[in-house]
Amino acid sequence: MDNSRNLLLAFVLSGLLILGWDVGIGYLYPQPDTPVEATTTPPGGETTPASESASTAGPTPDASSASQDLAESPATSARPDLKAALAAPERVVIDAPRLAGSINLIGARIDDIVLKNHKETVDKNSGPVRLFAPEGTPGQYFAEFGFRTNAKRSSSSAVWQADGETLTPATPVTLTRSEGDLTYAITFRVDDNYMIAAEQSVTNAAEEAAAVIEPFVLIKRTSTNATPDEFLSHAGPVGVFDEVLNDPHAYHELAELGTWSPSGSPDWLGFSERYWLGALVPSDGAESASFRSLGFDLFRADVLYPAQTLAAGDTLTQSTQLYAGAKESVVLDTYEEAGIAQFGNAISWGWFKIIEMPLLWLLRTLDRAIGNFGVAIIGMTLVIRGLLFPIAQKQFASMAQMKAVQPKMKAIQERYKDDKQTQQQKIMQLYKEEKVNPLAGCLPLLIQIPIFFALYKVLILAIEMRHEPFVYISDLTAPDPATILNLFGLLPFEVSGFLGIGVLAILLGITMWLTFKLNPSAMDPMQQQIFNLMPWFLMFVMAPFAAGLLLYWVTSNVLTLAQQKYLYSKHPQLRAQAEKDKAEMAQKAEREKAEKSKA
Repeated sequence: MDNSRNLLLAFVLSGLLILGWDVGIGYLYPQPDTPVEATTTPPGGETTPASESASTAGPTPDASSASQDLAESPATSARPDLKAALAAPERVVIDAPRLAGSINLIGARIDDIVLKNHKETVDKNSGPVRLFAPEGTPGQYFAEFGFRTNAKRSSSSAVWQADGETLTPATPVTLTRSEGDLTYAITFRVDDNYMIAAEQSVTNAAEEAAAVIEPFVLIKRTSTNATPDEFLSHAGPVGVFDEVLNDPHAYHELAELGTWSPSGSPDWLGFSERYWLGALVPSDGAESASFRSLGFDLFRADVLYPAQTLAAGDTLTQSTQLYAGAKESVVLDTYEEAGIAQFGNAISWGWFKIIEMPLLWLLRTLDRAIGNFGVAIIGMTLVIRGLLFPIAQKQFASMAQMKAVQPKMKAIQERYKDDKQTQQQKIMQLYKEEKVNPLAGCLPLLIQIPIFFALYKVLILAIEMRHEPFVYISDLTAPDPATILNLFGLLPFEVSGFLGIGVLAILLGITMWLTFKLNPSAMDPMQQQIFNLMPWFLMFVMAPFAAGLLLYWVTSNVLTLAQQKYLYSKHPQLRAQAEKDKAEMAQKAEREKAEKSKA
C-alpha cells in the first residue's frame, strides 16, 4: 500500500515537473507571436516616426558636454515600406563576396545589408537574411557616420556625393559634401567577409577661421524583430571595454535604464542576436561609447570621438570599422587575431568554451569529410564514446571490486551498527586496503554532463548548424518536426512544447529504458518503479529540444547498450552478484509484505 501511494505521488510530481518545465520555459524565454528568422524584415507592420523616437533620447551620462546630444534632425512622418525605401536613386551599391546592399547617400547611412550565404528559411527558394534596413521600415537597423561641427550635429537629411557606383573589396567609395569652407569626406572599404571600414575626414579650406569637429558613429535598430534573449544566447546590447565583455542587459532592461555607459575604453560595441551581429569597432581614443533607449522599441549604440580644433588648411581624419554579418566563429576569431579584443566572444560560449570549441571543430571536420551534419553528430558521438571507453572499463572494474568487498562491508556494518563514525572509518580503511575507489563508478557520468551541456550550446549557437538537414529533419537546431500528434509529419501543422513527441524523443525513451533494463543493479521495488518511468518522463521533457541534441543522446544510448553488453561479458561476477542481490531483496520484500498483512 505504501509503495503504491509513493508511486502515485512520484507519478503526479513528475507530471507537474513536465508541465512546470514547459510553462517555465515559455515564461522565462517567450517566443515572438510571429516567428522571425534572425533579423529579417517581417511583412507589413508599422514603426514610430524618427521624429518621435528622436525626441525621447536623453543625454548620455558620463559624457562630455559636447557629446550630450546626438539627437537626429526632425524627419518626415512618412513610413515607407522596404521596397519603396530601397528604390530611391541616391544609393551606392555594395557588392562583396558575402554581403550585398547599398549605402544611402542621404545621411551617409549603411542601411541596406543582406547576407548572401545565409537564407531566411529552410525553403530552397528563400531569399537571403536581411540584417540592415532603412529607418522607418518595419525592420529598421542601420549605421550612420557623421560629424558635430561647432557643437551642431550634421543633418541626417544631408545629401552626399559619391565618386563611384559600387563598393567592392577592390573598389572603395568616397562620399563628400561641403558646408562653407569645410569639406567632409567618408571613404568606405569592404573586405571579403563582413567588415566595412570607414575613414571620416574634414578639411578646412578657410584662410583664418577654425572649427571644432567631433566625428561620431552610431548604430540604430528596432528590437521588434530581434531574437529572444535567453539563458544560453544573449540578444541585445553587447560590447568589450578594456578587453572585458559586457552583455548584462536585454532590450527591455536597457529600456528601463534609459542609457548605459560601460566603464573603460571601448574595443567594440553593438547589438547581438543568436546568429547575427552589428557592431562598431572604434579606433583608439574614442571619447565616449554608450547605449541608449529611444523609446518605441528603438535602441542606439553611439561612439563619439574627442572634439578637435581644425585650423585653416588642416585636415582631421578618424577611422571606424563596422561589422555587419553572421556570428561565424572562424570569421570572428580571425578578426580577434587581427587585433579586435574578445571578438570571438560575441558568441555566447560562456564557461564551457574550452569544451565547446573542440566539439565544434570535430563537427566541422566530420561534416567536411561526410557532407552531412546529422551523420557528423553520430560520428562525433562515436569518437566521444570511444575516448571515454577506457574510463567505462575502469568503472566496471571498480564495480567488480565493490561487489567483491560487499561481504566484508556488511560484516563491518553489522559489527559497528551502533557506532556510525567508527563504521565509516573502518569502511574507508577497507577501501584503502582493497584499493577500491567507490567514486570511480560516477566518473563517466560526471564527465558526460559538461560534454552534454557544451554540445547543447554548440547546437544552439553555432551558425554552421542552422538549417542543416538530416533524413526527414530540415533543421537540426529546431525540434523534431515529425510528432505523434501530426501523425509524424503527415498532417500539415506543427506541435510545440512537451506534447511534440517526435521520432527521436520516442527513440530516446526506448533506448534509455533498455539501458536501465540491461543494468542488473539491485533496487527496492519503489526505486525500480521510478527507474521504469523515468525514461518516459524524460521523453516528454526532451521533446522540445533541438533535434541534433536528441540525435546525439539516442546514439549515445545505443552505444551504451553495446558497451554494457560487452563489459558485462567481461565481468560476469557483476551480473551474478546483482541477480543474487535482487533475489534477496525480493525475498525481503515478500517477508515485509507478509508481516504487514498479518498485522
